[in-house]
Amino acid sequence: MTATVEDVLARYEPVIGLETHVELSTASKMFCSCATTFGAEPNTQVCPVCLGLPGSLPVANEAAIEATIRIGLALNCSIATWCRFARKNYFYPDMPKNFQISQYDEPLCVDGYLDVELAGRTYRIGIERVHLEEDTGKNTHVGQSGRIHGADYSLVDYNRAGIPLVEIVTKPVPGTGACAPEVARAYVTELREILRALDVSDVRMEQGSLRCDVNTSLNAPGEPWGIRTETKNVNSLRSVERAVRSEMIRQAAVLDAGHRVVQETRHFSETTGGTRPGRSKEEATDYRYFPEPDLVPLAPDPGWVERLRAELPELPAVHRARVRNRLGVSAEDMQQMANAGVVDLVAATVDAGAPVAEARNWWLGYLAQKANERDVEPADLAMTPAQVARIGELVSAGTLSVGLARQAVDGVLDTGEDVDAVVAAKGLRIVSDANALAVAADEAIAANPDIAQKVRSGKVAAVGPLVGAVMKATRGQADAAAVRELLLQRLGAG
Repeated sequence: MTATVEDVLARYEPVIGLETHVELSTASKMFCSCATTFGAEPNTQVCPVCLGLPGSLPVANEAAIEATIRIGLALNCSIATWCRFARKNYFYPDMPKNFQISQYDEPLCVDGYLDVELAGRTYRIGIERVHLEEDTGKNTHVGQSGRIHGADYSLVDYNRAGIPLVEIVTKPVPGTGACAPEVARAYVTELREILRALDVSDVRMEQGSLRCDVNTSLNAPGEPWGIRTETKNVNSLRSVERAVRSEMIRQAAVLDAGHRVVQETRHFSETTGGTRPGRSKEEATDYRYFPEPDLVPLAPDPGWVERLRAELPELPAVHRARVRNRLGVSAEDMQQMANAGVVDLVAATVDAGAPVAEARNWWLGYLAQKANERDVEPADLAMTPAQVARIGELVSAGTLSVGLARQAVDGVLDTGEDVDAVVAAKGLRIVSDANALAVAADEAIAANPDIAQKVRSGKVAAVGPLVGAVMKATRGQADAAAVRELLLQRLGAG
């Protein structure tokens, strides 16, 4: 029998922690003027500074510092009056200098928090630090394993090396119980929305501009916190939740067997939903941190920090509360819309004249499906809220059935044409000619005498194939409910 989180909680308490890495959307890298365009040809956006060549000197990116302060303010952090960069030393092929310029004991932002709502309860997630560093390059391990172990050879692309990277580290989060996996996901979801509202990153998890390291440990009730593992570079919201759940179940099995959990990094498998060992977890002393000698300390002007505070946009939680009050939807509906990234799309569709339920159903249903198929966010679809409202208007007027409305949506997404132009070009209007429908109904009855007889004898549910025949004859342009009623009347079963 497969163990569950509930089984684990009968014996242990979880403690979670999350380290989220965010690539900033600056035009140039953290310490040089190289471009940061995603998807460029490998090793075309590099220079002596980001390649760590002898004699090159870094210069800090002011826009990245500003973005980091804005993130810290949005997360209720204190902004340091004085801080500095450090060298984090370790050897890995994606680090051309063999060290990373980061921050260690003197970060830019400290001691904040983020409140997240889940199932009617508020969880306050403490923020330990928000610090600024440079990203590493990207390794591609060629071979069946996809990892360095078992690869035929490896390729290194240094375009990403040096891109401004903000690391947001939570304090340990106890007391979440069975909700620990969901709380982890809710935190990263809310954090992503804040970063999007601040316009500091495109937060595309599938492209690596937002990625999360998930720390998990278990302890018996009343005992000290257990040994944690760190699941590295989890790159989807669903996977954050699955990684916590998987580690809780795995660690419980280790402890139940009388063994100790090994402090290590682990890798999450999208296929299995489990984790596998990476390497033993380093401590700070292993990185031999020391102050970066080529960069002066940072001392943000207090007046500048206060101006940035005053210029913060409306944050997502406040925005959702305002929109929820205006739309009159439940907290559960609002959370569902927030998770899907369609709050503003639904609100704009309502403003364009659609009923709230209709707008919500389109954006959470068929349009969310289309966005997923195209691997884009719903807001990136070639469909405006006004067009969605127009689709709903045509359905309400009886011009389109739901099926025809979906065909109209497909046409708009594929061609970029206006709704009415697509409807006209494709001839999508419902067939309302009573004589034409009567002829189609009679032909369906004549072609299916056995089914017709079953319906006449009282087996009304058998009418489905006849409805399908009429819908096929009218190319799906009849109202299915009206067709069913017509057939039952003509068969004397209405």
